[in-house]
Amino acid sequence: MSLIEYKNVSIIRQEQTVLKNISLSVEPKDFIFLLGKVGSGKSTFLKSLYCEVPIESGEARVLDYDLCKIKNRHIPYLRRQMGIVFQDFQLLPDRTVEQNLIFVLKATQQCSKKEIPDRVEEVLKYVGMSRKGYRMPHELSGGEQQRIVIARALLNHPKILLADEPTGNLDPQTGEDLMNLFYKISQEGTAVIMSTHNLKWTELIKGRVFNCENGMLLECLSHSPEEQDLSVNDN
Repeated sequence: MSLIEYKNVSIIRQEQTVLKNISLSVEPKDFIFLLGKVGSGKSTFLKSLYCEVPIESGEARVLDYDLCKIKNRHIPYLRRQMGIVFQDFQLLPDRTVEQNLIFVLKATQQCSKKEIPDRVEEVLKYVGMSRKGYRMPHELSGGEQQRIVIARALLNHPKILLADEPTGNLDPQTGEDLMNLFYKISQEGTAVIMSTHNLKWTELIKGRVFNCENGMLLECLSHSPEEQDLSVNDN
């Protein structure tokens, strides 16, 4: 069964239709790029997936939840199966890296109290930040903070990872390093959906590309695997 299934979906925001006639299906391991100008609806589409903005019409299922009928009490359970990576990090500034991650695990109750330290250590190691747990967010570079945000998003073993312009504030090399990490995550089974302005990433990563323009979200013709530059690896 698809992780995401949208059929002729229209999305409203502030009582205005932002996107219409969206049809797409997302499977495990998919890597999906959302391209488009600022204000074209990329973020609105991402927010629709976790019920931050409502579906106006059509059929919309995410992780077997019907978004047109989902009850408010079920939305937290849907969100716990997703990871979200923001451009502006949204780390708690008065807590260490470890304390930021522990706060999430306690809030979502996905781990027993005994399991929390091991899970925190596991995700920090995964993103290459195992020695930074004692640091405060302001003591980290932008790239390091974003790695912590990715670690936070992975805490609950998400089936879908949403990333909204995750490299927008980073230098090119740091951005490319993070793209390696996102690619690795997708290859291990998590669907990654990323909005970006950087066309370079669509050349580095084998993925599906959708363009958000004129209220539509349409899939673009992609390169064949033979033509794809896979210089971003999963090491």
